[in-house]
Amino acid sequence: MKRIALILIAICIAATSFAQNNATSFAQKEKTAAAMPENVAYYENYLNLGHIEGRSNNNAPTFFIYPHKKLDESGAKALLEELDIKDILTANHTKVYVINPIGEKYNNPDDFEAFKEVFNKARSGNLKVIGIGDGATFVNTALAPTEAAGHIAGILTIGGKPGKAPAQSWGVPAYISGKNAHKVAKAYIAMDKGVKKGNKYVNEEEQLLAVVVDESEDTPIAETFDKAWEELLVKNFRYNNYRHTHYNGADFGEYGPYELEPYTVHESLGIKRNTVTLEQKKGLPWLWYEYWPQELMEGAPAASVPVMVLLHGNTNDPRTQAETSGFMQVAGKERFFIVEMEWQGSKNYGAMGYDGVERVIQLLLEKYPQLDPSRIYAQGLSAGAITATALGICKSYLFAGVGGYGGGIYTGAKTGRFSNTISLWGEATQKRGSVEVAYCSVIGTADKVVPFYTKEDYKGNSYVNAWNTYQQLNGMEVTAELDFTSDTLLGLNLADRRRITTNKGNGIQLETGYFYNGEKPLIKIIAVVDYGHWNFIPAAQMMWDYFKMFSRDPKTKKLIYHGSINQQSNEGTQSNN
Repeated sequence: MKRIALILIAICIAATSFAQNNATSFAQKEKTAAAMPENVAYYENYLNLGHIEGRSNNNAPTFFIYPHKKLDESGAKALLEELDIKDILTANHTKVYVINPIGEKYNNPDDFEAFKEVFNKARSGNLKVIGIGDGATFVNTALAPTEAAGHIAGILTIGGKPGKAPAQSWGVPAYISGKNAHKVAKAYIAMDKGVKKGNKYVNEEEQLLAVVVDESEDTPIAETFDKAWEELLVKNFRYNNYRHTHYNGADFGEYGPYELEPYTVHESLGIKRNTVTLEQKKGLPWLWYEYWPQELMEGAPAASVPVMVLLHGNTNDPRTQAETSGFMQVAGKERFFIVEMEWQGSKNYGAMGYDGVERVIQLLLEKYPQLDPSRIYAQGLSAGAITATALGICKSYLFAGVGGYGGGIYTGAKTGRFSNTISLWGEATQKRGSVEVAYCSVIGTADKVVPFYTKEDYKGNSYVNAWNTYQQLNGMEVTAELDFTSDTLLGLNLADRRRITTNKGNGIQLETGYFYNGEKPLIKIIAVVDYGHWNFIPAAQMMWDYFKMFSRDPKTKKLIYHGSINQQSNEGTQSNN
């Protein structure tokens, strides 16, 4: 198993962890603090690695706090004490910056340039901006109406003067509080194209673009922050994976507006998490996370709850897919069971290998009779996608459907049995005509980590290998040569081809289609145009809509196809939130 883990580490440079790329050691924290611009009155990083409870540090928030007036370090610390946010900072691995005006008072042009400088240092995809008094005026007038809005995940202003809405804006979620809150909020509502819904103004096409107006005066700022956090700031994050891979970093404005996505809080979805460790006779214990829709934990009928197995990328935190893939939000709506495994192994937990993944599933089926053995699916990111791809071939009797984001099958024997064309093609050939497995492949066409292909270099590409191998397994015609004359992007003759324009970033587009075997769409491809190497959250619903059309007979192990692709709910022009 150790050999397997080492092989996957070697071949999947692709899956370098977002958590690792953003993790800062305590020594580095001191160095980072020392390198801060002079107008940063105080900086602290609340990163807490190595724990298995609570959240991972994927998509951890960063706070930029603009005070009413210039503060020294002790004044900045006092402001944080007054906000009383240490518990939130700690629980969410947050970075916090208290940022002074460049001069004695705020000057929009100078302080906007200073904002960009700190932004480039912070490299955050989940930036929350708090403005108080004159600091709120700066946020309202210099940040919200500019291109900075497309880089900010949420704004809280307390007091301050109103800004003016520009002719065009990417919009920004905002909680507006204090005296004259309605006057201040007008510009934000206009920028977000908000429509009144309860106590919020919400963009009808992007529900995460919302404005909350709180006109209460003389409320302690800690109370205001708590309300803003619960009602708005915790709901979403931004990150940018367009035309590059987000964890490689980007400067302000380099790749346009950042994607607005839901921040995963499983409790708010009515989902309970169990953290499970299992001692082994030899070696390190195993670790996995179970996510249960609460009403299904007890009393659900036998064999009624589908199982979604999630597999993280190379050296990622084993909560990565649950928290960043979008499947948790889908499970919140459609109520299925999720298990994410530390399949690869780490310093403290053992690698499972394919047999170990199967063993965990068997243990779960024994422990929870309400789980449905006919509807077991697997999905992964990068190295996890490579593993899910191989699981569908090597453990074909177990899974009705498998797939992943940014992973396929590598060429040659050097990569080992678990992700190379020689062994997996051999197994697919032996099973050809007698075994079927549904396969869903999500790829970014700007992925340079597990590289996408062009018409000059598609031979031996890992994605093409995976599609060909599943064609072989499923008894289909194998697409040995790609043809870019009619399909300049993929070079494939896909059925039911569609282009979907989403509401993410500046309108990220998807190209989707199927390879059929008779009436069965046994391979689905989702190409995210100009996208880098990471999960594309709206694709989770698309993948689930595909998977749930298939089940596997527990006795005969035959794949069963239910319905048609017309039943899929999200093949429209807008992506899900």
